[in-house]
Amino acid sequence: MTRRIVIVGTGIAGLTAADWLRAAGHDGELTIVGDERHAAYSRPALSKAMLHGDDLTAHRLPPPTHRATERLGVTAMALDVDRRTVALDDGSALPYDGLVIATGSRARRLGDGAGELTLRTLDDAIALRARLAHRPPVVVVGGGALGMEIASSCLAAGCPVTLVSRGRPLLHQLGTFLADVFVTAAMERGLTVVETRSARLRRDGAATQVITDEGTVVEADVVVTAVGDLHNVEWLATSGLLRGGALDVDSRGRVRPDIVAAGDVAAFPTRRGVRRVPLWTSAIDQSKVAAAALLRGDEAPALDFQPYFWTEQFGLTLKAAGFLPLAGPPAFVDGDSTCGPALMRWAHRDGSGTAVALNYRIPVPRLCRLSEATAA
Repeated sequence: MTRRIVIVGTGIAGLTAADWLRAAGHDGELTIVGDERHAAYSRPALSKAMLHGDDLTAHRLPPPTHRATERLGVTAMALDVDRRTVALDDGSALPYDGLVIATGSRARRLGDGAGELTLRTLDDAIALRARLAHRPPVVVVGGGALGMEIASSCLAAGCPVTLVSRGRPLLHQLGTFLADVFVTAAMERGLTVVETRSARLRRDGAATQVITDEGTVVEADVVVTAVGDLHNVEWLATSGLLRGGALDVDSRGRVRPDIVAAGDVAAFPTRRGVRRVPLWTSAIDQSKVAAAALLRGDEAPALDFQPYFWTEQFGLTLKAAGFLPLAGPPAFVDGDSTCGPALMRWAHRDGSGTAVALNYRIPVPRLCRLSEATAA
C-alpha cells in the first residue's frame, strides 16, 4: 500500500505531482523536499517580466492544493531503493512507499563561476536584476532560447548587449526560417551578435572576458552564460537506477513500480526516441502521468507527448505545438508574412506536423489541433 509518498524536487514537476496525487485520491503522508529555500515558482518568468519589469512578484504561482509537508532548503544526498529511504544533507532520512524524483537540472557553466552569472533559479534572477540596475554593458553567451530571452530583457532594461552564439542564434532550436525572423528583430533593436564555433571565459584581474574560438575578445561589466543544463542525478549514483548516467522512465514515468520520475531530470519515450525535454509544459505533462502511475500502475494512461514551446523576446511572441526545429518555409494559415501576426504550419517527413503562432492570439488547444491536422 502506498501510504507514504516522498517527492524530491520543489519545482513545477514536484508541485504538479503533489497536486495530482491528492486529486487522484492519495490521502496518506505526502512530503516534498528540495534544496531551494523558495516555494515553487514560475521559472519561465525569470528571464522575461521579472528580469526587466517592475513586478518582482511575476514569478509567483497560485497557492498549492497538495497539503504536503514541505522541507525547503534541504538536499537529497542518496537513495537506498532496498530500504526505501532518501538520505538528506541534514543527516536525516525519509522513508517512503512511493517516490517521485523531480530534481530537475542546473545551469551548465563555462568556467568556475567567478565572474559568470547564470539564470536558472529565483536567486539567480534577483542577483542579475540587481546588476542591471545601473545599465551596465552585458555579454550573454549562448544563442538558444534562454540566452536570447536574457539578451532581450537586458536590452529592455537599457543595457548595451552583445550575444556570443555558437553559430546562428536559435538555429538549432527553431530552424532557419524562424531563427532569421528573431535575429533580424533582435538586431533591429540594437543587439550585437558575435557568431563563433565555441567560446570560453578568461579572468583578467576583476574583469571577465569571453574569448571566441577565432580569438575575438569580448568584455563587459556583466557576463551571463546560457549554455545548456546538467540534470541533477548525482544523488542517484549508488541507487542502481541510472543507465549510462541517464534516468530513463517508461511511458508512464516509471523507473520501477514504486518510483517515478518527471521533469528535466527524466528521459522518456517520444515519437523521436527517448530524450529529456527540459520545457515547463513537458514537466507538467510528465508529472500528471507519473502521479497517476504511482497510484494505479498499468491502469494509468500512458503519456501521449506533444511538445509545446513558447518564447517572448525582442517584441515577438512565439507559440509552437509540435517538434522543433523546422526545415524550410511554412505554409501560412492566417497572415501572409512574419511582418504581422501570423499563423503557420510545417509538415514533417514522418507525417507529424508543427503549428506556430507568431504574435498571433490563439488558444493553446486550438494550436495543438492545428498541429495534429497538419499530420493528417
